[in-house]
Amino acid sequence: MGRRPQLTGRAAVLAVVVCAIAMSLAYPVREYIAQRRSITELTEQRDKLLAEIKKEEERRRQLQDPAFVKRQARERLFYCEPGQKCYVVMDDTPAQGKEATPQKPVAVKPPWYQTLWESVEAADTGKGRKADGG
Repeated sequence: MGRRPQLTGRAAVLAVVVCAIAMSLAYPVREYIAQRRSITELTEQRDKLLAEIKKEEERRRQLQDPAFVKRQARERLFYCEPGQKCYVVMDDTPAQGKEATPQKPVAVKPPWYQTLWESVEAADTGKGRKADGG
């Protein structure tokens, strides 16, 4: 009995054709996936921008309301209407809703002329320290 060869000519041609088709489809599939990713990113960016536009339109609408503008002027700028008595109370307690930030003691630097005069006095009395020459 004759043994059949494992790889026939037809099988070789079929393998070459399948490889050619796979190679010809690889680049378009890769581009398709990249474009889908780009579309998704652009859609997310558009949604963020639309939300920002909506927020800015709401802010513009608020600023067109005279009552809102007056309230902001009173609260933030401490403006008063003519004939109205306004008081601003200054105290050390923080406003409600705002956290108190601990204040670090600030070292007050004396003015330059005071430092200069103190160095002249120290040199005159001999209590100053000698500067290194280097």
